[in-house]
Order: sequence, then structure tokens, then C-alpha cells
Amino acid sequence: MALRAHPPWGGPTPGVVMSLALKLVLSPLLIAQAMSTRRRAPALPEAAGPREGQLGSGAGALRVLIAGDSSAAGVGVATQDHAFAGHFTRTLHRRSGRALRWRLRAKSGLTTRELHELLRADAPPAADIAVVLTGVNDVIDMVPPQRAVQHRAALADWLIGEGRARYVLFAPLPPMNQFPLLPQPLRHVMGDDARRHDDAMARWAATRHNVFHTPIAIQLAPGAMADDGFHPGEPVYRTCGEQLARFVAEKILTLET
Repeated sequence: MALRAHPPWGGPTPGVVMSLALKLVLSPLLIAQAMSTRRRAPALPEAAGPREGQLGSGAGALRVLIAGDSSAAGVGVATQDHAFAGHFTRTLHRRSGRALRWRLRAKSGLTTRELHELLRADAPPAADIAVVLTGVNDVIDMVPPQRAVQHRAALADWLIGEGRARYVLFAPLPPMNQFPLLPQPLRHVMGDDARRHDDAMARWAATRHNVFHTPIAIQLAPGAMADDGFHPGEPVYRTCGEQLARFVAEKILTLET
């Protein structure tokens, strides 16, 4: 299903215009802060461990694809058991009462468009539900919210149209204004951009019957983030995995009953 001719995000609001003006004024400082942040950020590995598995046994196993960037790959924790995939699959298995077969396709640094290219290059087996974690790199690369939504639409349409997923759930963007690694005013500007991306994604997903977005209430308290101050720590992965699993069990799977 293509995007409508008149997209649900509408034209630029006064807040967006003000933010663009602020970025223009601060652009030399923001560029310098971004380059400095990249240089001093430690390079953390993706979580170790299997990237596919099964929980439970019996007929009617629920097939799950988890795909995305470093947040899907588990950067910030040691193993997939402590990453998003581990918390999400265990919670969904418990709440659905069904056997579950899961597969993870993720790589650090991917934008939504690049994730789409990765999946097209090596198409995953058919799944009932695809959970997609992207967006932070769209913000970092200054992809406009409207363009990011178009990239998500293309990815969702490909997953569903090619029979790779029946339903697609996009995880919300994190509160980047709370990332300890980012200095001010870069942190404030990226936080505003992330909110606009997330709002545009939520409005678009609300127009689809087989694509979903749900907010997650989370505060990035000290100790919740990884050592680099940018990636999630185990508490964040647990909260996100459990909340998205509950949404799937209570909202998406009930569509089949």
C-alpha cells in the first residue's frame, strides 16, 4: 500500500520552522560537536550469541523476525539473552502461550533504507510478525522525517507484499535528548528531531491496518545506558522488549481471534 498523495504529517508547523532556524544558526557548533562525539565514542561490539532460535514446541509456532540497527543487534550488552531479542522473545512466548521461532537480522549503523537493502539482499524466511528497530541513524544522518517515513513504508510494503511478514511493528525512537554522550545543544537538537521522526511514524502507522507503532514510556536514568552513553543498557533492552512483546500479544495477535 503506497503512501497517500496528501501525507498524514502535513506541512511544516511553526515548531518545525523554529527548529530549522535554530539549526541554521547553530550549525557550525552542531557539526563540531557531532564530529567530536564520533571521535570520542567507544566502539562497542554487537551482542554475542545465536541470532535465531525456538522457544517451546508444538504446532502453530509463532514466527518472528527482528530486524534493525545496533539496538536490534544488542550493542551495549554482552549476549543476546540480555539484549532486545532475548527479552522480547521470552516475554512474547510467555504471554502468547505459543511456541515461538525467531530470527534476528541486524547490523550496527544502518538507516531504515540500508536495513531494507540488507533484507532484500538476503531475504529472511516468512514470519508472522516483523519487529523493526531503526531510526536513530536516520536522525544522525539528518534524513527528514517525511523521507524516513517513506523509507519505512517501502520496507513494510516489501515485507508484507513479498510474504516476509503478515504484520510489521516499528519500535519508537528513543529519547535522544537523554543520551549522556551527546553534549548540549546537540543533545537538544537531536532530541527534537527524534520526536518529530517518531510523531511522523506514529501518524503514518495509524493509517495502516497491518503496520503498527506504539510508544514506550522510558527514562534513561543513570545505569540504564551502556558504557558509551549512547546505546541501551540491559535495563532499557528489558523495558523495550517486554513492552513491545505485550503490545504484540494483546493487540496484534488478537486480530487473528
